[in-house]
Amino acid sequence: MILDLLSPYLIAVLIAWFGAHIVKYAIGYTKNERHDFKTQLFMSGGMPSSHSTTVVALVTVIGLRDGFGSGLFGLGALFALIVMYDSVKVRRSSGEQGLAIHSLIKEQKSNVKLPRAAKGHTPLEVVIGAIFGVIIGLVVFFSTTKLQ
Repeated sequence: MILDLLSPYLIAVLIAWFGAHIVKYAIGYTKNERHDFKTQLFMSGGMPSSHSTTVVALVTVIGLRDGFGSGLFGLGALFALIVMYDSVKVRRSSGEQGLAIHSLIKEQKSNVKLPRAAKGHTPLEVVIGAIFGVIIGLVVFFSTTKLQ
């Protein structure tokens, strides 16, 4: 049971998720965007994309452990591409629309409550997240190979 928790797949996911948010927090801190760490863990948008970092770290470990020709790698790669596409195209577009709605509500001095506008990612944030994910995946793979 405990050894299942030491799965390199889960280790990669956890390290990637928290690692990306730590980097986001540090970047935000240097830009004087002061958020508490708990808030930062659940914010959307920013550098690097934690979604990209996480899925690419996972798919890197899958490829190295199970083979780049395996069905699991193919499924993981498809999943990673969908997540990254969504963060750049769909969520980013939705966030921009949300900001436009905020502007309109404020301009009209409406009493309508401002809706949440979740930010997506720029292509650069996704690419940097993916690179960070490959690095984390490689580190996790090589540091856990002896454990399994």
